[in-house]
Amino acid sequence: MALVKELKEFLMRGNVIDMAVGIIIGGAFGKIVSSLVSDILMPPIAALMGSTNFNDLKVLLKQASVDAQGTEIPAITLNYGTFVQTVIDFLIIGTSIFFFIKAVNSLQKKKKEEPAAPPAPTKEEELLTEIRDLLKKGK
Repeated sequence: MALVKELKEFLMRGNVIDMAVGIIIGGAFGKIVSSLVSDILMPPIAALMGSTNFNDLKVLLKQASVDAQGTEIPAITLNYGTFVQTVIDFLIIGTSIFFFIKAVNSLQKKKKEEPAAPPAPTKEEELLTEIRDLLKKGK
């Protein structure tokens, strides 16, 4: 039973719950950004480059062939288009996350800038105020 109690304490800690929420939201955000990249940004870029899909860009290193037994040997290619697509996806996702975090931080900063109520005077300050008021009355 101690193990169950320890597990419950671990799972109920704030940072574990925050991390779980972050992972779930991050997954959903990743889908949105992936759709932005593949459905909105890449078609115009592909139209400019004359290719419909960067993943199709490759350099043929060795032609496909058939050996003496009739077994097909696949072609060997350097798939640089897949790499280019992945780098573009990373840059767009990183930029999106940067601006999202920047917006969240600016909202939190505005909350912190709200004026706080002045602190209550200490006993010493109250005594000094009374002494000051008595000295003013005495004059």
